[in-house]
Amino acid sequence: MNGSGTPHLLVVDDDQRLRSLLQRYLAGNGFRVTVAADAAQARLVMRGMEFDGLVLDVMMPGESGLDLAADLRARRDIPILMLTARGEAEDRIAGLERGADDYLAKPFEPRELMLRLNALMRRTRMGQPPANREIRMGVCVFDAGRMELRRAGKPVKLTGAEQQLLKLFAANAGRTFTRAALCEKLNLRIERSVDVQITRLRRKIEDDPKLPLYIQTVRGTGYVLVPDRVR
Repeated sequence: MNGSGTPHLLVVDDDQRLRSLLQRYLAGNGFRVTVAADAAQARLVMRGMEFDGLVLDVMMPGESGLDLAADLRARRDIPILMLTARGEAEDRIAGLERGADDYLAKPFEPRELMLRLNALMRRTRMGQPPANREIRMGVCVFDAGRMELRRAGKPVKLTGAEQQLLKLFAANAGRTFTRAALCEKLNLRIERSVDVQITRLRRKIEDDPKLPLYIQTVRGTGYVLVPDRVR
């Protein structure tokens, strides 16, 4: 969060009319808003300013929103909401796999966009669990107090959604969560989104993500965390 306490959003869309509408609407509902017409302009703006969230169109001339999201996610942790003109499940999943935290299909109600952004901001600001709670998973240790994951002593970068998922598992080690329950707790719309987040976490934690020891699948139900130790 910036020093003023007002969330600062970067809206990236090649539709000038939509950019202006979003800037006015979001600015009138408690956000500070900067706009960019494409990925190249967004990169220039981000060199000089810090943002609390990104509203990113998928289809843009030049570098696509999907490619920009994937590159940003590899280098920084910023909540990303994708805007897509296509509502098919595979398109939405592609955005989540590239690092987006949420998506919204065009056309959309501005109020729904605002509600989704507020939810992303709440997840980012969510209170911390007990500071002394750690879970150990082989060479990995997740410190729930600091929301940090280390693998063999080295920090592992987590997205905001991955932090919240591990935080939930850490507080409920050994408890099985259905996909529907995880969707509700993580503010995700489709259960496939949970599978995407689990797959990404397994790649960072498990020695063999295809044969997971710690984030296990409970067939026909959902997922459970089975750590080596909790303290």
